[in-house]
Amino acid sequence: MTDLAALSLEERATLLSGQDFWSTPPVEAVGLPSLVLTDGPHGVRRQAGDLTGMGITDNLPATCFPPAVAVGNSWDPSVAERTGAAVGREARALGVHVVLGPGVNIKRSPLGGRNFEYYSEDPLLSGVLGAAHVRGQQAQGAGASVKHFAANNQETERMRVSAEVDERTLREVYLPAFERVVTEAAPATVMCAYNKVNGVYASQHRWLLTEVLREQWGFEGVVVSDWGAVDDRAAALAAGLDLQMPGDGGAGDRRVVEAVRAGELDEAFVDASAARVAALARYAGGPVEEVDAEGHHALARELASQCAVLLRNERGTLPLSPGTRVAVVGEFARTPRFQGGGSSNVTPTRVESALAALAALAGRELPFAPGVGADAMAAREEAVALARAAEVAVVFVGLADADESEGFDRTTIDLPAEQVALVRAVAAVAPRTVVVLSHGGVVSLEGWHDDVDAVLDGALLGQAGGGALADLLYGVANPSGRLAETLPVRLADSPSSLSFPGEQGRVVYGEGVLVGYRGLVTQGRPARYPFGHGLSYTTFSTSDLRVAVTGDDAASVAVTVRNTGDRAGAHVVQVYVSTAAGPVRRPLRELRAFTKVTLEPGESREVALDLDRRAFAYWDVVESGWVVAPGQYAVQVCADAETVLLEETVALAGDDLVRVLTMESSVAEWFAHPAAGPALAAALAESLPADAASPGDRELLLRMVGSMPMRRFATDFGSALPAGLLDRLAAETAAARAAR
Repeated sequence: MTDLAALSLEERATLLSGQDFWSTPPVEAVGLPSLVLTDGPHGVRRQAGDLTGMGITDNLPATCFPPAVAVGNSWDPSVAERTGAAVGREARALGVHVVLGPGVNIKRSPLGGRNFEYYSEDPLLSGVLGAAHVRGQQAQGAGASVKHFAANNQETERMRVSAEVDERTLREVYLPAFERVVTEAAPATVMCAYNKVNGVYASQHRWLLTEVLREQWGFEGVVVSDWGAVDDRAAALAAGLDLQMPGDGGAGDRRVVEAVRAGELDEAFVDASAARVAALARYAGGPVEEVDAEGHHALARELASQCAVLLRNERGTLPLSPGTRVAVVGEFARTPRFQGGGSSNVTPTRVESALAALAALAGRELPFAPGVGADAMAAREEAVALARAAEVAVVFVGLADADESEGFDRTTIDLPAEQVALVRAVAAVAPRTVVVLSHGGVVSLEGWHDDVDAVLDGALLGQAGGGALADLLYGVANPSGRLAETLPVRLADSPSSLSFPGEQGRVVYGEGVLVGYRGLVTQGRPARYPFGHGLSYTTFSTSDLRVAVTGDDAASVAVTVRNTGDRAGAHVVQVYVSTAAGPVRRPLRELRAFTKVTLEPGESREVALDLDRRAFAYWDVVESGWVVAPGQYAVQVCADAETVLLEETVALAGDDLVRVLTMESSVAEWFAHPAAGPALAAALAESLPADAASPGDRELLLRMVGSMPMRRFATDFGSALPAGLLDRLAAETAAARAAR
């Protein structure tokens, strides 16, 4: 490690902010080079020319791989890891040392403007994929920056909104993906979010940045700000933020030095952060290999084909046969929408259209009509004429760049009205209709879904997405994606719909842990297509579920999967856990393990998965820790979040907790306590006259006062209890807890 002891306070402070928009300052006195940090995560957005400005559009060409919205649908960590590895290779070739990604924030609402940059509404799926991306990228010598920490789930007022979220919800939904990436993949950096969390800016949130991230999870890397996220530089440094980006002309450095000189900031914070930033130099230097641009484009096409979801396929409409008379409709077929807008927008090395790729696979030019245009009626009539003459019409629709981007949230999940009209008009005349979707956030299928024969959801598939869609439509590749986000019937069905995006600077996470599918299945609201849904051109069976308890708080799962069709294909085994055990409300079911297996026709395989302690635990705010409640747990193998295929219930001993009672504990907690409760009930029964009240009356009285703190109960009714009993019982519970 570089010896920083010889540097002055001012020189050490210069390490704590950028020298310009994208790089850190070199410190020649100790041999530290300048490091370049730049946007990702699905491709390297390396600004051309100098690094003094943001330069959103003036970037060097790089491969645009499938964004996280698509990778999430793959349910395949190898897709994420191979994407990360390719991004890492290109970063090295472009002189970039840290690529800012992946993003693992949870898709709290379908309206989130940046949902295309995140994997899923589920923390397990997000965390597994994010960790895989980091491993792949950093193995190539380019540091990663998992972002945006934390509770950054909307774009509305993102620079100042306060996410009001309780600790259990944070621990169970919004933090686990970050925790998994940190503990399993050791990212070079963690990027703090713009927003406040419970009233405190994330950039100066000591509980988040130091207590949770460093002390509890063991993070040893650099905490870097999102660009422009620092409100008070000295407070941020004390909270655990190491590197402020971008550079601010030295103002932040001077503020740090002044705070130290004035005794407002401990110099040890400067030393610790400077050492961590200096350690990033390990990503500088080393051999740089030339990137095979065509090879990476081919890889992007291969990966994209694993990220699309076949939502519907009536009458075996797909895959298409080369001889089928196909009409292609929709401008997205010719001019692809393949990535989101904002800071992650990559300048691709080339872009492949679905129209050209379809023609190449068909061996001939296919009739095409854009279907929309300045004269919508004439454009639609042209499309209808082509569809009427075809055997299958393939209609490409979705959201344009202007419909969704970093910086603003959407206001609807509906497709543009002219596109809905186009689909309905084509479906009315075509013998069969296939709809291909391109979008970063979910879009409604209502109003036309039942009129079409097949729906292929492409999300955003990167620069080679057009070729991937063609491969899937013609059966060169077999669809294997599964929805990583619920597709609701109505926006109002989304659990966050009543509180998103908040008002007057605050957004209350009122749905708690019932985010996404957790809320819908718990409330019995069917989705148009649920989380985890996806079809294939082959069929699979699952059988022989075996669940074995492997400890007080863990189990193992085995199930047999068979390809019962006539094509090779990949199947996602989804294991959920359902329980009512414990003192908190639990979702009806939660994803707790998954894996993707590829099988040849007729092939079967036993799949084994472990369910560790966290698979059964909830965050207990009283214990300030993870607790597995004793009780029954249903282990469910599901086709999706709504559809249980196999189920086995096991009993877990769980945690033998001894709650400590105080005078602030409720009356109900005192009487429910396994040790103190019986003694208290017996003493109360003995002290009351036999004819004072019936047992039923006494039970009703205790229910009425159950929420009262024992301190107040003792004041009002304490004369009925032996003197000193409450103090003695409280001391006994404390001693019993300490003994454990």
